[in-house]
Amino acid sequence: MGKFTYESNTSVTFEDRLLAHLQAVMMAKIRRVESFTFTWKDDMSTGGGRTTVYIHPRVSLVFKYSGGRTPSLNPAWLHALTYTANSGRGLYIVPEPQGEYTPETQGEPMTFKEVPTDAPPSSVD
Repeated sequence: MGKFTYESNTSVTFEDRLLAHLQAVMMAKIRRVESFTFTWKDDMSTGGGRTTVYIHPRVSLVFKYSGGRTPSLNPAWLHALTYTANSGRGLYIVPEPQGEYTPETQGEPMTFKEVPTDAPPSSVD
């Protein structure tokens, strides 16, 4: 489990693989000087509910990973997370899509090819 810290006073833990995808999406938007919100559901151990933070180029963000290996990035998941970040609702976590990403039309956010049933499962840190 890795940790995302916002402005040194708000922290939340995520699986390293998810955290790597969130970092890639956030940093791409920050490099383009695009501000957005990021919302996640809080764990019941901290009272439940949800937290939303405002991400902009001057905010302090820390991505702390528990594992030593860099997780591989799934282009389909990056696309799905970027799609939410670009929406009026802002970035929120969506499940990792299974299958291979293929852009078909601009009207559809994403489509996927089927993964063969004999394909090995992806590894998660």
